[in-house]
Amino acid sequence: MKLDASNAVQLLLLIGALTLIPAMLFTVTGFTRILIVLGFVRQALGTQQSPPNQVLVGIALFLTLFVMAPTISAIKTTAWEPLQHHEISTTTALERAQEPLREFMFRQTRNQDIALFVSLAHIPPPKTRAGVPTYVLIPAFIMSELKTAFQIGFLIFLPFLIIDLIVSSTLMSMGMIMLPPVFISLPFKILLFVLVDGWDLITRSLVASFH
Repeated sequence: MKLDASNAVQLLLLIGALTLIPAMLFTVTGFTRILIVLGFVRQALGTQQSPPNQVLVGIALFLTLFVMAPTISAIKTTAWEPLQHHEISTTTALERAQEPLREFMFRQTRNQDIALFVSLAHIPPPKTRAGVPTYVLIPAFIMSELKTAFQIGFLIFLPFLIIDLIVSSTLMSMGMIMLPPVFISLPFKILLFVLVDGWDLITRSLVASFH
């Protein structure tokens, strides 16, 4: 079976896109924020490698798909399906696919981060969102995601830090200096996390943070 020129170009673009999926996953979706927050949860609990990295990455991946579902659906409707039906060119499809992603990134990106990379790129300040180049928007989005993830992580650490302080002070007052406080505080932190349905709260907060 022979491939015409347009199908050959689409196949080549598809193969190239597959190699870029990991990079796109980290840079233009909510994956980075979700994975960092889940890492903070594990570190705050002090459970070392439980849940393991593979589990955290799997949870982050499917939560990312859940959060990005409206954006993916918009890309499919406006770009992929018309391209499959030969209604638009590949260039037009790529341009249309950018718009839902840019809209998602703009909602999560702080104006000061955009201003920072606009100044670093030495370009005139854009008057509208359409004037912000994608190569400026992506790093600004990443910086905003990192800041948001660390803010959420700080709030996660606070209750567990209080438990650690209480346990450490209690052991000091009892003269049990040689007993590591983590041995006592760890069960209490796990118990607290289970009683308040921690995973549900974390998941709810993460998803809500994208709206």
